[in-house]
Amino acid sequence: MGALLIIGGSKGIGNALLELEVENRKVVNISRTAPELEHPNLTHYGLDVLIDDLPDIEEIDGIVYCPGSINLKPIGSLKLEDFKTDFEINVLGAVRVIQQYFRKLKKGHNPSIVMFSTVAVSRGMAFHASVAAAKAGVEGLVKSLAAEFAPAIRVNCIAPSITDTPLAANLLKNEERKEALGNNHPLKRIGSAKEVAQLAHFLLSDSASNITGQVWGIDGGMANIK
Repeated sequence: MGALLIIGGSKGIGNALLELEVENRKVVNISRTAPELEHPNLTHYGLDVLIDDLPDIEEIDGIVYCPGSINLKPIGSLKLEDFKTDFEINVLGAVRVIQQYFRKLKKGHNPSIVMFSTVAVSRGMAFHASVAAAKAGVEGLVKSLAAEFAPAIRVNCIAPSITDTPLAANLLKNEERKEALGNNHPLKRIGSAKEVAQLAHFLLSDSASNITGQVWGIDGGMANIK
């Protein structure tokens, strides 16, 4: 079986997925910092996917692109550079990785790509202009590539609400803040990285072999329930 390639597996959702997958398959992680976990099935490359040369991977069954950004400001406080940076992190990094590996991915077993959006694309949310614009680009990329790669490679997207990860640490400073933000959701809580990782695990699996071009919300009901 070919390896699962995780971009951004050292922290947050990517790390939760890495820990979930590495016991049963080869995992290649690319991130600027190394995961704390060491395992015989794990290979780590410390680099920046936007600027560094990407490594050669002989066999590959799946790609999960995890990098994201939380840049929440009023439109008047955002600079064009903010929009460019968010677009590079969320979209252009994914494009660069997919262009590098899709030919080998096609030869894998049940090949699949999973990317990440945000609930702020489907539900208008104040101060999310830059990140929502970038993640809308991710959703467009997912649907376009799902059409282009069918039937060889499945491509899907996960759109979480705020999740308890290091990326969101500034927004979840204490238990009171977590409770307050959790109460904005119909299910009255913040999601965990492990919950999102389990959905990614499903989308990579044979059980999801008839699923492509979809955006999966895991947002405590926020997108669709008042």
